Amino acid sequence: MWLWLLALLGLYLLYRWYRDRQILQNLSDKYVLITGCDSGFGNLLARQLDRKGLRVLAACLTQRGAEQLKEATSQRLQTLILDVTDSQSVAAAADWVKQQVGDRGLWGLVNNAGILIPVAPYEWLTKADYQKVMEVNLMGLVEVTLSLLPLLRRAKGRIVNVASIMGRVSYIGGAYNMSKYGVEAFSDGLRRDPGSFGVKVSIVEPGFFRTPITEFHSIQKYMQCLWSNLPVEIKDTYGEKFFNVYCKSIQDMVSGANPNLSLVTDCMEHALTAVHPRTRYSAGWDAKFFFIPLSYLPTVLADYLLTSPLPKLTRV
Repeated sequence: MWLWLLALLGLYLLYRWYRDRQILQNLSDKYVLITGCDSGFGNLLARQLDRKGLRVLAACLTQRGAEQLKEATSQRLQTLILDVTDSQSVAAAADWVKQQVGDRGLWGLVNNAGILIPVAPYEWLTKADYQKVMEVNLMGLVEVTLSLLPLLRRAKGRIVNVASIMGRVSYIGGAYNMSKYGVEAFSDGLRRDPGSFGVKVSIVEPGFFRTPITEFHSIQKYMQCLWSNLPVEIKDTYGEKFFNVYCKSIQDMVSGANPNLSLVTDCMEHALTAVHPRTRYSAGWDAKFFFIPLSYLPTVLADYLLTSPLPKLTRV
């Protein structure tokens, strides 16, 4: 009995390995737009796909980021300036992409642009703090996708949305978790939408990786400024000890972040170039063996594991 089960498992793994290794032909004819290419995952993916011969349209937030990327890549790669929170910028980018791809349509869209800060206990933040993150990580992603969906349908192409393991398990305060839960929901809904007409949608769920948005110096500076400007009653409720431990927990998280960004960009590349892309990709050992299994545990156990490092508040 057990031998049969092991044999079936082995055959399944062999079949999956073979299926994953099937790559599309004529990649040099395919256009891919990537958002957030100034640094981090987007920048590395743009250079990686350029080396593979794809026609990369790299969207950067700053002119400096665009120029540096152009210097590091071939003449195939083209850059554009895009602010995903600005509807006029998104509309202009969609028109520009349409001119570039012509009748071929757009093969791939990688929604990578995102921010982390503001991050703090929920009560410390304002509505504007939440809106700032949601506008970039979720609403910007939605608007870019909808503006390019006709071109993606024409090519029967691929959409790759960068979520996070924090789209499965809320770990830190602020809108980042909320935005990534929203990315998961939007991606699942779009994949099942009748109007997608064969466009494949993949979700990439990275663990903690060392990118510019996770630089502890910037987070620490923001946290100290936020703490100093909090109302006295909130500071009295939480106390200095809580603030120090909370900052230490974020520092530990960031210092342990994986510097190997190619683990994430390899998932993105596979979603764009494989004959059979996966629906979901997890990147990083922490995602695969801690956070994703944690998301299936009973809530009381998951809550204990995630909150036990923080001091318990006793003030009322």
